[in-house]
Amino acid sequence: MKIGIDIRNIGKKRTGDEVVFFNLTKNLAKIDNENEYKLFTDITDKNILERVGKDLEITDKNNFEIISLEAKNKFSWNFWTLPKYLRKKPVDVYLTQYITPWFVPNKVKIITIIHDISFNFYPQFIKKSDLFFLKSLIPLSLERADKILAVSRFTQDEIIKYYKIDPKKIDWFHNAVSDDFLVQDISEEKIKIIKKKYNLPERYILYLGTLQPRKNIPALIEAFALLKVELDLKLKLNFTKLVIAGGKGHNYDKLIDEVVRENNLSEDVFFPGYIDEDDKAGILKGADIFVFPSFYEGFGMPIIEAMSLGVPTIVSDIPPHQEIAGDAVLYFKPEIPGELTQKIKEIISSEVVRDNASRNGKFQAQNFSWEKSARKMLEIFSQMVG
Repeated sequence: MKIGIDIRNIGKKRTGDEVVFFNLTKNLAKIDNENEYKLFTDITDKNILERVGKDLEITDKNNFEIISLEAKNKFSWNFWTLPKYLRKKPVDVYLTQYITPWFVPNKVKIITIIHDISFNFYPQFIKKSDLFFLKSLIPLSLERADKILAVSRFTQDEIIKYYKIDPKKIDWFHNAVSDDFLVQDISEEKIKIIKKKYNLPERYILYLGTLQPRKNIPALIEAFALLKVELDLKLKLNFTKLVIAGGKGHNYDKLIDEVVRENNLSEDVFFPGYIDEDDKAGILKGADIFVFPSFYEGFGMPIIEAMSLGVPTIVSDIPPHQEIAGDAVLYFKPEIPGELTQKIKEIISSEVVRDNASRNGKFQAQNFSWEKSARKMLEIFSQMVG
């Protein structure tokens, strides 16, 4: 088979979607020496391309090739530059995410990965310009795709119900903790270096992810403020701070700054910004508690990363979190900050709760594997080509 993969996000610090395509591609390279892979990107910098190839471990793989296609912007790349290439040099299967390319020959089977469809249920959290494109192009892309892949059973069911998709046209796979993440240095000395690098407090409760409105970070800050009031933080728990890690990039939730200011928490809440991949395990391992308070998710990658390290974890009580975390975490209703406060107190005050959460999290995280997901992806490619 000739398999094309859209790797434009690899090397661009795009968090979740970059992690998915990076690990799928890397693990396909590990298990498949027979099929021919064309990895398409809009990156033209030779140094970056060389690093991407090295990170994917494909520099010595004769069946893997990175193809750089320059374009003015992502729309012209998707709707003109790539289709022009595929009309001349078609592949059997092309894997992308969300928006499928147009004007591609029908003999090229297109698979699109949908991470979530939160924009349909929380449109108030999306920029109007982004919402217009998502509402306009996603239905067309799902119609053009020969196969749709969700990152959880929950997201698969959501797509079927909302877009009236034939269940035979859609499948799912699970994300996992990357191999690179698992081998990162999380020694006490390394964690000290990371804390100094990002100017972090000695002890902290952690959120790690994007800072978009659907992530419900203001509720976490309010829960922390309640904790400070209830337990008289300055006298009893002044070692505990709140760290909100993630870049203030696309669709940043401005309510975050308002809640910090209203609760006088400027000295208690830390914003280290984007965390380098090589430091992610250390910043997670250094946390007393990891909290993931989202209103809506398709999966929730940081949850299994935290669980794999044995960090006691609290998440919002929503279906995708239940699917991936099972009984290994503590849950709270995302619209009730006070409930999150109580869960934090449970972990802080009980060694038994902490130990159980740590042990159960490690066990649950072992259910997820990128190699397993890559093998399922390879099976889907084969089914598509027939």
